Amino acid sequence: MTFILTGVALLLLSGMLSLVGGRSRAATFLGAGGAFLACLIALPSTIRMLFNSSTESIHLPWSVPYGSFFVEVDPLSAFFLVPIFLLSALCALYGAQYLDPYSGRKPLGAHWFFFNLLVASMVMVAIARNGVLFLIAWEVMSLAPLFLILFEDEKEKVRAAGWTYLVAAHLGAVFILVFFVMLGRGAPSLDFDLLAAHGKDLPWGSGALFLLAVIGFGAKAGFIPLHVWLPEAHPAAPSHVSALMSGVMIKMGIYGMFRSLTLLGGSDPWWGYAMVGIGLTSGILGVIYALSQHDLKRLLAYHSVENIGIIALGMGVGILGEAFGNPALFALGFGGALFHVFNHALFKGLLFLGAGSVLHTAGTVEMDRLGGLMKPMPVTGTCFLVGAAAISGLPPLNGFASEFLIYLGALGGGLQGSALLFTPLVMTVAGLALIGGLATACFTKAFGVIFLGSPRVEGAGIHEAGLLMRVPMLILAALCAITGLAAPLMLHVLGPVVGALGKGHGENAALTGLMWAEGPLFMISLGSIGLGVLLIALVTARRMILQNREVSDAPTWGCGYVMPTGRMQYTSSSFAQPLTGLFRQILRISEDVRMPKDIFPSGASFSSHPGDAFRELVFEPVFSGVARFFSGFRWLQHGRVQLYVLYIAVTLMAILAWKLR
Repeated sequence: MTFILTGVALLLLSGMLSLVGGRSRAATFLGAGGAFLACLIALPSTIRMLFNSSTESIHLPWSVPYGSFFVEVDPLSAFFLVPIFLLSALCALYGAQYLDPYSGRKPLGAHWFFFNLLVASMVMVAIARNGVLFLIAWEVMSLAPLFLILFEDEKEKVRAAGWTYLVAAHLGAVFILVFFVMLGRGAPSLDFDLLAAHGKDLPWGSGALFLLAVIGFGAKAGFIPLHVWLPEAHPAAPSHVSALMSGVMIKMGIYGMFRSLTLLGGSDPWWGYAMVGIGLTSGILGVIYALSQHDLKRLLAYHSVENIGIIALGMGVGILGEAFGNPALFALGFGGALFHVFNHALFKGLLFLGAGSVLHTAGTVEMDRLGGLMKPMPVTGTCFLVGAAAISGLPPLNGFASEFLIYLGALGGGLQGSALLFTPLVMTVAGLALIGGLATACFTKAFGVIFLGSPRVEGAGIHEAGLLMRVPMLILAALCAITGLAAPLMLHVLGPVVGALGKGHGENAALTGLMWAEGPLFMISLGSIGLGVLLIALVTARRMILQNREVSDAPTWGCGYVMPTGRMQYTSSSFAQPLTGLFRQILRISEDVRMPKDIFPSGASFSSHPGDAFRELVFEPVFSGVARFFSGFRWLQHGRVQLYVLYIAVTLMAILAWKLR
């Protein structure tokens, strides 16, 4: 605990010192260097506590009503702190070089102040054990990203993205505030241990509180239809910020969901049905929306929605296991969800950093303007390929391992459970299969269009990313492979974390349930290692055979075209059209088609423009209506300070009269 709080203090101190640097590189050195050092100090202690399943706490009085400085690190908190510290350190290292072109032009000191503030607030959310302290940390965590998103605030789209994020963040915060008010009503304090005891006997039942938690924390996590801020904010923010937000910040919504389950009474079956429904909706629609995107960062943002859906599926399976008294289903569902939280932080952080490298060197992430980047950017391309395979759930990478736990739990529970379990679990298996297939198609499109083929637009100066940008990508790519191969060992780490979530199941029951997956995962890891050794042997043998022979290059067959050009390749629109056409009504796609005419046509083209039904049909009309309503009060803003003071005085008098009535 001491090292973790020291890390938080160093984050805040270095963030404030970076403000002194202003627009210079000194701001980056102080801010990014402080963040990197703080995470390195706190990470080993956190890993030790996770592996030892230990709990450490500090409880100090606080004069704030219902508040106390109550912080604690238990296995659940430690599990979320590890990706926070790990990814934050790598994003700080990456961002130090990524933001170098902005030195002297942008307020780098302010950027690193809010970056460090975001990391510190996420840590405090994970360790807070008092409702007031939790809400303060949550509010800081919600506000800090706004200033990071607005880094390039001179752009209209960036300002709009910041506004959308701000509304969504505070919409969720309102529901979380009501959650704690209702849960703590009648309790002497908002300390979590007292709330957990108080939450077992509530006059309105725990179902209403569960719905408040789903909406409040789901807005941060990105459950559909509360996802609309993700595809706006992630493309607008600098890439290392996008990686941090998608990799760990949205997971604090998932952490809030897990923590709220420990505060409420026993789980009802309908909670599990609701989470399975949310997971299927978010997972399937998220990957469908991603498949139709042309902007790489928007594509990755929708894949965050998809993976949050997979985590929700695991939570639903776990809740059903607890509600129906099935320890294996409980352990595999919650274990798969938690494992996917960690895995998603690795491969989504890697993919956003890869997208940032492309943007940094090519100046765009519009896929139809890119192509053939594998030759000038081999490290970025290889790392992106690893991340793409991991997010698609392909063995032996880490994305497969966590999804396999959910698959195994749903299949076993569906075959052995009652009729009430069969339908949601079969839907879970079918949904995961559909999500995995569409994700593979989506990243085949993304990697192929960007890194393979020929350049679509000739550009000068495209080169590999700098060393400080390559190292974080290489580390994350290696961790994706290592975590996948070491998945059987990770089950022993997950046991205490899952056991802390179960009200009727302890650590031993959780470990017993998770051990169902140990044998299959071990065989998959062993087979993958053998396949890797065989591949290395074949590559070595090929080099030895060709060592003394002349090898010549020849052009790829051009399908009968004498002079093929980059414009004749598949675009992101044409590649995905056979699949996106099946979901035309959901995607609200508009297409521009110019068919070839005559015997010798001068040209032809095809492009598609996807929409978002939830944004266009629900949120935009609501936002416009609210804006029109409040615009009617502009007459109150006239610039006269004395009248503003009068407004305040009248309001205070009205409050006093109401209080003393």
